[in-house]
Amino acid sequence: MDLRSLRYFIEVVRHGGFARASTHAHASQPTLSKAIAQLEDELDARLLERGRGGVRLTSAGEVVHRHALAMLGEAARLHEELDALRGLKAGTLRLGLPPLGSSVLFAPLLARYRQQHPHIDIQLLEHGSRRLEQAVLAGEIEVAATLTPVGEGLAHQPVRDEPMLALLPQSHPRAGAKRFRLEWLAETPLILFEEGFALNRLIREACARHGVAPQETVRSAQVDFILALVAAGGGVALLPRLVVEGRSLSGLVPLPLATSDLRWNMVLAWRQDATLSPAARAWLALVAGRAPDL
Repeated sequence: MDLRSLRYFIEVVRHGGFARASTHAHASQPTLSKAIAQLEDELDARLLERGRGGVRLTSAGEVVHRHALAMLGEAARLHEELDALRGLKAGTLRLGLPPLGSSVLFAPLLARYRQQHPHIDIQLLEHGSRRLEQAVLAGEIEVAATLTPVGEGLAHQPVRDEPMLALLPQSHPRAGAKRFRLEWLAETPLILFEEGFALNRLIREACARHGVAPQETVRSAQVDFILALVAAGGGVALLPRLVVEGRSLSGLVPLPLATSDLRWNMVLAWRQDATLSPAARAWLALVAGRAPDL
């Protein structure tokens, strides 16, 4: 059983099929198919069910997938420890970033990191924060940006703590208020992000504390689309101030929240029991050094 076959197997599972995995694995579809077939022959078990909608794991496939992630994680850590001997002249930064806020917070830092360590390969995984935390715990990536409170088994360092704003259409009956009360969400639709975004959970928990069951409506991963929905009268959105600043707010009214118990606190998280690679430690150090600027 070679690591390349396991890596191909993980990519096919991650992308839901051979065609989509081909680009990310830098291998042809026949190569991927042959590798999976050899893996199934070697293990004497069918790992994937192939259908019109893509592939899904069999029971045996779930077991192999779990162990494959662990084995590749150990192999990556072996190489990363060897990279430490090379003084960051080689290595990989396996980093997870959520769509919300990363362009403002992390794009300049990644450019700076590239300038300081031009030989480090940056492998970026982009998902909602909760999915990224799972990827850290599974060993797919070393460090992920997420929101507090972080999941069990993770250590973290601060990045940015931001207040939240309510975005209302100009025609909204509460648009003239100085502050937005979460209790008002009982009377107006709430636009949320896609599932997997940690912000959704924070908003729901804050509403529960205030005794509100919000009328959840459309979900999207695109901030500009959410703002357009609000401007069109589709509901109210709650967003971090950082994400709203610098965007066109035509047709919108931004209001600070009347409560202080709902904030957007971004951190970088990693496994508590992990020995971080030099590339990951250099990233954490860079972000910590620039924290006052953020």
